[in-house]
Amino acid sequence: MANSFSQIDIHLVFAVKFRNGLIKNELKEELHKYITGIITNSSCKLIAINSMPDHIHILIGLHPKISLSDLVRDIKSNSSNFLKEKNKPYSFAW
Repeated sequence: MANSFSQIDIHLVFAVKFRNGLIKNELKEELHKYITGIITNSSCKLIAINSMPDHIHILIGLHPKISLSDLVRDIKSNSSNFLKEKNKPYSFAW
């Protein structure tokens, strides 16, 4: 029986709406850990993550059974809700 191997690496970049610098330095590490949890719970592998005040870069090893669009939806919606809660009174959107 033949073995198969797949490696799908995805580089995601999300910009804060209107490029506002709402990713504060004091929230950066907590946001990275939160997004890492989302990715790990989706059976994917986080390779690298880094952010600036107005955008974030995420390098992911995508599991073949996971839809990229579903993963991106989960990351964006959950991290937006997380930052809305932490950044009060500012509204947050990717």
